This record gives sequence, C-alpha cells and structure tokens, in this order.
Amino acid sequence: MTKNCHNDYKMKFSMDDEYPDLTKHNNHMAKVLSKEIYGKLRSKSTPSGFTVDDVIQTGVDNPGHPFIMTVGCVAGDEESYEVFKELLDPIISDRHGGYKPTDKHKTDLNFENLKGGDDLDPNYVLSSRVRTGRSIKGFTLPPHNSRGERRAIQNLSIEALSSLEGEFKGKYYPLDGMTDAEQEQLIADHFLFDKPVSPLLTCAGMARDWPDARGIWHNDNKTFLVWVNEEDHLRVISMQKGGNMKEVFRRFCVGLQKIEEIFKKHNHGFMWNEHLGYILTCPSNLGTGLRGGVHVKLPKLSTHAKFEEILTRLRLQKRGTGGVDTASVGGVFDISNADRLGSSEVDQVQLVVDGVKLMVEMEKKLEKGESIDGMIPAQK
Repeated sequence: MTKNCHNDYKMKFSMDDEYPDLTKHNNHMAKVLSKEIYGKLRSKSTPSGFTVDDVIQTGVDNPGHPFIMTVGCVAGDEESYEVFKELLDPIISDRHGGYKPTDKHKTDLNFENLKGGDDLDPNYVLSSRVRTGRSIKGFTLPPHNSRGERRAIQNLSIEALSSLEGEFKGKYYPLDGMTDAEQEQLIADHFLFDKPVSPLLTCAGMARDWPDARGIWHNDNKTFLVWVNEEDHLRVISMQKGGNMKEVFRRFCVGLQKIEEIFKKHNHGFMWNEHLGYILTCPSNLGTGLRGGVHVKLPKLSTHAKFEEILTRLRLQKRGTGGVDTASVGGVFDISNADRLGSSEVDQVQLVVDGVKLMVEMEKKLEKGESIDGMIPAQK
C-alpha cells in the first residue's frame, strides 16, 4: 500500500479525534460508517494516495435530506472500490437493492437483443435518450485527478472522438476556448454542462480548476454527445426527438464500442470488472452507469392514486424534465430505469420501453374515462 504523508500525519491523532460527527446525517455512507470500519481503514490509501477521508468527505459535508437518500461518498480511482471495500460494499448493497460482494454484473451492449422500442407513440413520448459514464484505465477519477491527468484525458478523448466517421463524425468544443456563438448554440441545444454548483459535487472535489480541460463533443446530427471531464471522465449520450428508443439505443451501443476500440489502441480501455461492471466516480452509477429515459406526457396517469406504485412495480423512476428534484411541467415527466447494477444495458432499456408503452396505454384509457385497475402490473 502506498503511503500518503498527509494520512500519516493524521495518525498522530486518535481515532476519536478524527472520526466525523454523523449524528445529523441521512446518506448511505453515514448509515454504514462505524468507528470500527473507520478505524480499520483510516491508515490505508490507494496507490494514487486516495484515503477513506477523501472517500467520505462529500457525505460528511452534506448531511443530506430527511426524505432524499444520497450516497455520501465517491471513489478517487479504480482501486478505491477494493482498498475501501469494507465501507463501499455495504453502501453498494444498500444503494443497489442488496447487491452482494459475491454477485456478478452482466454487460450486454448488443442492441439487437432489445425487443421493440421503435413503436412508442410520439404523441405522448416527446424525446428519448440513453446515457452512461466511462472511466479511462490508468487515470485517477475526477475527485482526485491532477491538472496534467485531466489534460491528458482531454487530449486522448479529442484524438479518439475526432477519428469517428459516418453518423458519428463531429466536433469538440473545449469549455475554456469556445466562441460566444458556439456557447449560445450549445445552450440552445441543451448540450452545455455548467460548472458544478451542487455541494455534493464541489465537496467531492469535482469542480477544481474549472473549466480547464473540460469540453463537449457532438456529432454533426446532434444525436450523439460526449462530455469530457465532468463528474466522470466521459459521459456518453445518445438522443433524439420522438419515441424511437430502438434507434437511440443502437446508436448508443455502436458509438460506445467505436470509442472504446480507439482508447484500447492507446492502451487505455475503460475501467470494468465482473463484480461491479463499469467503474464510475459515484457508487450509484456502478454497473451499466446507464439511464435510459423518455420525456412522456402523462397528465392523467400522474394524478392517479397508484402512479407511484405503478412506477415501483415497473422498476422505473420519475423526474421533472429539468432533471433531478425538478417538478413536472404540463404532466410531462422524465421516466427512466431505476436499476444500474446486476442487470444488463439491454435489460434496463427493455424495462423502460415496456413500462412506458404500458403507461401510455393507461393514459389513453384514463382519457376515455375508463378504469385502469385491471392494467396494474405485477412487481417486475
């Protein structure tokens, strides 16, 4: 184990002196972290020098909300999940429905295995998107990486993305070098990501040196998008108007595989293992890291007494169309898969396709004043 000098210095103080006060906290980390676990882990660090205090800092600084359970920790590198597994395994289990340290994750990026998805009613389904994150092997993660590492990640990404052809041909826009016109266009397209202002991200160290070595790449058709050096090394998004989730998922799978092939040629594939799937900064995104979602109009169903129960049974979650913690406008919701870890990309998108189709049928019934009691699904 590499030694972290700052960590050695902390060992001059007793565990009681260093143990954080979590009495007012409501997050997965605070639920799991005990003095015993902290005592076992506090002298350890990963080969790049990430410590347990670095892992938990965002959850210590942000006690959370009585009704919204945040994760409360981040990884600083691929090794964090192994070195601090006594803390992270129970957090992962808690966050991912009992996922065990012995469980194996399934990956399936063969878009041909998705059934249907090209027949969602565009009168109700306004847009479709699939996104995920990827971490590049050989670099530390955004909470921990240095300026040089971040710039190296950007350079590798530009090289990889600029070599794409056909439907994936596009352009990279660095955040610190774009023109006002380019910036306005990216905002109008809802592509631009801004400096993280959420304390969950800033306390995890993800906004350091902003906007140095951050940027956005998108294809000429504006249907395939990659964010570089935001919360993860790469955020990959496939999207388009309407309800053709099959086409969105095809582009997502093909584009991801093309990008990874190029990174592998530079000996920098993506972080993945058979237990946790794709390794990402936040434990909530382990596995597929995938969120397949549609903006769907459900003004009647969303006011039905069983709406929340229907979502739970379908293994789906809802957000407002402005993202997490935003309200619905005009009965339009962003509906997406609730699962990330333990089931494959195809399985998770299939749940969205099948669940949204059913909910649109329910909405049409309610419009006619008919009952949907006989359509309430069993728990998936």
